[in-house]
Amino acid sequence: MKILVATEKPFAAAAVNGIRGIVEGAGHQLALLEKYTEKSQLLQAVSDVDAMIVRSDKVTAEVIAAAPNLKIVVRAGAGYDNLDLAACSERGIVAMNTPGQNSNAVAELALAMMIFMSRNQFTPGTGVEIKGKKVGIQAYGNVGRLVAEKAKVLGMEVMAFDPFVPAEKMIEDGVTPAESLEQMYEQCNYISLHIPAIPATIGSINYNLVSRMPKNGCLVNTARKEVINEAELEKVLTDRPDLKYVTDVAAVHQADLDAKFPKQVFATPKKMGAETAEANINAGLAAAQQICDYFATGCTKFQLNK
Repeated sequence: MKILVATEKPFAAAAVNGIRGIVEGAGHQLALLEKYTEKSQLLQAVSDVDAMIVRSDKVTAEVIAAAPNLKIVVRAGAGYDNLDLAACSERGIVAMNTPGQNSNAVAELALAMMIFMSRNQFTPGTGVEIKGKKVGIQAYGNVGRLVAEKAKVLGMEVMAFDPFVPAEKMIEDGVTPAESLEQMYEQCNYISLHIPAIPATIGSINYNLVSRMPKNGCLVNTARKEVINEAELEKVLTDRPDLKYVTDVAAVHQADLDAKFPKQVFATPKKMGAETAEANINAGLAAAQQICDYFATGCTKFQLNK
């Protein structure tokens, strides 16, 4: 089988070497398309491949139509909104992600962002410590659990809200289950977002929620920009100059937010959650192994479009 690694933003060399070892060791052929600049390059590259590994690259219906032999595509990472799952399903293509491989990197960044904002973005002036503060975790999955674990080590109180995780599990972890989102926003100095961008969550982080935060509260977004209602975020930052917003996923109108709220808002220059050597390698190797397992045994453990 021919397996394509299509990455506008390439994997580290160590990851590519590891992927090659897994793919060729299983008797398959590896093809690379790195740092491509035109969609036409991707459309040409997929014309004869049986499988694809991508990072944030968009696998659209057009890409799928250009790949008549495609059987499986794996997004090396947790978020998968760059994959057109409906188009994959229509063609009978298995779509997967690699959950957990980037989780520690994202969790570390979320805590670093809290410290960065608590210390006035490292500009002169008196900041505050995060020890003794309460952090609310919205979505208690792989990343959320790691944020909770690390926050407790730093002396923070932890609350979490996730309708899909039993309260007993949170309590076992030393985390207070929130009865509602509203309660969590009202009680927590920091809110850390880990929700996916799906119809139920897009635009859901709004004025009603954020305005409930205590004085000097900080909203931390290492999830997706689409979950933020930008117009209502701007309104709440205007009405509540004590609140702060820090994000790893720049808003559509980030430049406007930066200009209007320089002391309240900070966005990383590019998405950095998974930008560690370890996460880069882990996700790439996991994607390669999942494809090889699928071809060898039909394993679909991490299939998204069931």
